[in-house]
Amino acid sequence: MSLAVIVQARMGSHHVEGKILESLGGRSVILRCLDRCARIEASSLVVAAIPDAEGDDELAEEILDSGYMLVRGSETDILSRYAKAARESGCDQVMRVFGDSPFIDPDICGRVADLARQTGADFAANTMPVSFPDGLDCEVFSAELLARADREATEADERENVTLWMRRQRDLSTAGLMGPGGSLARLRWSVDFSEDFDFCAALYASLGQHAPDASAAELVALCLRRPDLVAINAMHVDSAREQCPGSAAFLTVPMSLRVAA
Repeated sequence: MSLAVIVQARMGSHHVEGKILESLGGRSVILRCLDRCARIEASSLVVAAIPDAEGDDELAEEILDSGYMLVRGSETDILSRYAKAARESGCDQVMRVFGDSPFIDPDICGRVADLARQTGADFAANTMPVSFPDGLDCEVFSAELLARADREATEADERENVTLWMRRQRDLSTAGLMGPGGSLARLRWSVDFSEDFDFCAALYASLGQHAPDASAAELVALCLRRPDLVAINAMHVDSAREQCPGSAAFLTVPMSLRVAA
């Protein structure tokens, strides 16, 4: 069964315009994310799904020049954009990842894909409930379910949030990969505010050449050693994220994010 990692991204932002093209160690945020997604063993293809607005042309050029598949669609109806990307990928399953996640972890994503396969769940994620740092979120579902959501979702928030309709369906089986939770789930590794980018840049400076390959466990270890780095964007911790709707019917044993001695 083939799996496409579909990464949603856009140039616009409520807080920092063009954040997705900011450079981390000589490569843009979006490419750092796509490069990590390309290392997910379960994936057959990585696709960037971006708006077809003129303001996103520079982003499109960045993605295409790096050899990644690009699909463009509605700027506001993100569900339809995702469904279009899934159709054009030709894959059976979809993994959803956010393009502002330069530290997305290939191993954790692979575990979510394995969980979906092993349990046969209609919908698997590592955010049901939220228990990993912000910036590691991924969800897995079939292309068929995505097409159904695109046909049946009618509420504005369901068109904007790709998987909200799925989370609201009580007839779907769900599985959740559990992380360490607690204070580690409040770490913020995504890029939305300028302080988020400053934090990510500080991680890159601290990790040096190893930064592009650093695992979530290694990043946690650094954050625990360097609370001064965590403080850079701590004011933007999203408390609403912890209220993400839906708790999976099947939950794994919590995954440790500690580096082995």
